[in-house]
Amino acid sequence: MSKRSRDRVFARPLGEIRAFEFNDSVARVFDDMIERSVPGYGLLLQLIGIYAGIFVRPGSRIYDLGCSLGAATRIVAQQTRGADCDIVAVDSSAAMIRRCRGESADDSRIEWRCEDIRETPIESASLVVLNLTLQFLPPAERAAELARIHRGMLPGGALVLSEKIRLDDDEQDARMVELHQAFKKSRGYSELEISQKRNALEQVMRLDRESVHLERLADVGFDPVYACFRCLNFASYLALKP
Repeated sequence: MSKRSRDRVFARPLGEIRAFEFNDSVARVFDDMIERSVPGYGLLLQLIGIYAGIFVRPGSRIYDLGCSLGAATRIVAQQTRGADCDIVAVDSSAAMIRRCRGESADDSRIEWRCEDIRETPIESASLVVLNLTLQFLPPAERAAELARIHRGMLPGGALVLSEKIRLDDDEQDARMVELHQAFKKSRGYSELEISQKRNALEQVMRLDRESVHLERLADVGFDPVYACFRCLNFASYLALKP
């Protein structure tokens, strides 16, 4: 992997704040951007590796849907080294997938796909990762996508769903937003960067309340669902298919 570049995408005043895109400019700095923006991101990745070691079964498939630069994919590949399984890593951003293919000596089991995750067939899956991905799908389509994933999973398979969430209590949610902004300032982002990025993201990212996530996972058939990670307004759930 090439040396990490510093995220300066929103450092200059922009006359027009356009919808956030996972383009070449973002792909070049994404490792730095997500590490400085998502509290506990390194732990999230470690947990995904742990889940892989427990739930991946021989002859099955692993899916990383919305893989970005493939950090979770590579951790899963390391954890399952030598295992008889296929790993499908999918992202709709051509810039992200180009870097995935070009910056590492890939495990031969990994297939990098540039496509909409809703078009990816899910078959014989023992582990599916949606790491900060579902929040970018239209809200009306999220239940159907989770149901489709559930149908393609093996009994005993695991879904990892990590999201930035809205708290059910509005006052508590406002406090978490304030704390998250303070976290980003502590990682070197300016008020301008935080404000401009937030405006860009709000055009494409719609957050669900925590209760909505839990009810939706239960409704499509996942049971049990474990809340395995929480840091400020970020959460990760481990949902199992009976």
